[in-house]
Amino acid sequence: MRKASRVVAEVLLQLKSRVKPGVSTEALDEFAERRVREMGAVPAFLGYRGYPATLCVSINEEIVHGIPSPGRVIREGDIVSLDMGAVCDGFYGDAAVTVAAGEISGQARRLMDVTSRSLELALSEVKAGARLGDVSHAVEKYALENGMSVVREFTGHGIGRHLHEEPSIPNFGRAGSGPVLKAGMTLAIEPMLCLGKADVVIKNDGWTAVSADGSLAAHYEHTVAVTEDGCDILSLAD
Repeated sequence: MRKASRVVAEVLLQLKSRVKPGVSTEALDEFAERRVREMGAVPAFLGYRGYPATLCVSINEEIVHGIPSPGRVIREGDIVSLDMGAVCDGFYGDAAVTVAAGEISGQARRLMDVTSRSLELALSEVKAGARLGDVSHAVEKYALENGMSVVREFTGHGIGRHLHEEPSIPNFGRAGSGPVLKAGMTLAIEPMLCLGKADVVIKNDGWTAVSADGSLAAHYEHTVAVTEDGCDILSLAD
């Protein structure tokens, strides 16, 4: 899992510098697939439940599962969420990051900062003996304190020999509730926040989830292993 997660982290790091105005989302996807395979892994999303690409590329009001295409071209001021998974020797890694294309608005920057920080706070709650609700509550509390809304239709998840395993990890919840975390558990924790309301609409492609009010959305994710006194973030680049 560390190898698979590191492949994801390295490819996302390389993709960040390629998110620029004028670049198509298909070009990002082609680069991602090539690099994943060159690094000895297999794309986890490609073909998963019929998904047609290696990357999910979600722009502005798109929350998750944006399908890359040659006609979807990044523009100055966009915020672009990149979500990707990889498989190595039957084990999965999964991570996501939101990237600014050129100069973005102050509101967009703040959304990205709050969403990224909410992930950090969630990870700080992960350790053996903690409750899953502690992790979920950390995201919700920080988001609400900063005037952001939490997407409820999509959650983090367990991960291991399959991309999505139990438990489901909502980004909202009550501290002290839920399953007890144990050392050795592996989790994909992924806050998704919106500037406006968190109501979601699925586009006609059957995949792309957008904010119903058209407000900006951001998405960050890490795959982690629970340890006795914290967590080991597997999806960090070298």
